[in-house]
Amino acid sequence: MLRMDSVMSETLLCGIDEAGRGPLAGPVCAASVILPEHFPKHLLADSKKLKAATREELKTVIFGTATAWGLGWVSASEIDQMNIHNASLLAMERAFAAMLDQINQGNNRANIRAIADGKFSPRLPVECQPLVKADTQIPEVMAASILAKTSRDRLMDYYGIFFPQYGYERHKGYPTKAHREAIARWGTSPIQRLTYSVNL
Repeated sequence: MLRMDSVMSETLLCGIDEAGRGPLAGPVCAASVILPEHFPKHLLADSKKLKAATREELKTVIFGTATAWGLGWVSASEIDQMNIHNASLLAMERAFAAMLDQINQGNNRANIRAIADGKFSPRLPVECQPLVKADTQIPEVMAASILAKTSRDRLMDYYGIFFPQYGYERHKGYPTKAHREAIARWGTSPIQRLTYSVNL
């Protein structure tokens, strides 16, 4: 939900992070988040270090109180076309664009600077600083990490319903032994990253 005055002159910090670089199947998802000053930032942490239930609780808080947020997706077929590095940056760009659309729909004019987790910066229309392990240091990036992780996990749960033999709801597409064995038995699913090696 957008929570801004009609005109913003202050510079707002946007955190950007992605989830899903390592899986053998499914999309990569990125999130872009601006938090208000009153957000309880002490509750946040790197999404990988939080229990699933805690991530879900924080997701609800972030969605409900963030100044603005956006999600960006890049499909498995797009990943095959451009590689996971470029796909991750594209997902970040799409997430930021979605967040910016939310701000613009509220007729707001905000000065924004961004911090993206990792060594590389997506191409954004604002200043963006890449920072390794930003998801362990910057609350806005932690929030983005949580939204990206929970959103992707939820999608993989749905894929688990459509393709039950692969067990996506359990491993979320990551290269577990069970996932590799399912690929060996059933072949590739429609959401498989075909350029990824499957070593059994």
